[in-house]
Amino acid sequence: MKTADKDIFERLRRGETITPDDPQSSSLRAESYATMKLVQQMNNSSHPEEIRSLLGQITEQEIDASTAVFPPLYINYGKNTKIGKHVFINFGCTFLDLGGITIEDKVMLAPGVKLLSEGHPLSPENRQSLVPGHIHIKKNAWIGANATILQGVTVGENSVVAAGAVVSKDVPANTVVGGVPAKIIKTI
Repeated sequence: MKTADKDIFERLRRGETITPDDPQSSSLRAESYATMKLVQQMNNSSHPEEIRSLLGQITEQEIDASTAVFPPLYINYGKNTKIGKHVFINFGCTFLDLGGITIEDKVMLAPGVKLLSEGHPLSPENRQSLVPGHIHIKKNAWIGANATILQGVTVGENSVVAAGAVVSKDVPANTVVGGVPAKIIKTI
């Protein structure tokens, strides 16, 4: 079976780069527009149960009653996002999840956090390609306001990402990172 015959979403989850001339690339936008409809409904709700229900439809998983989401929350696909229990997602977060996002139990995301599991190559001739990389936020991590986690990054258990940080490399467990690009500040 040729690569282009395989499902584009499965290829993204496996970390394959998708070129703009991929025969299935139009399905990326079509799925995003379908997700946008549910995202708009969720972002217009102030009822926790309805918010979790709509987020569950977006992610195609049940969102535990212990998880709290303060809209607006922006998601481009949703089906590649997994959210644990006792998670708190504050106002204005953005998830680009074509490369996959896993948020384990007791994670806290402050306002404006961006989890970007997709990027583009540096070379101008290939820049329109989509480069995915799974993001994994481990248990009890705290991501500070307006921090950005880039594709392929794992944030270790109990770690803290300082407000405004841009994280492009894995964060070890029990550490505090900050800055642009993020560097280890101290061990917890």
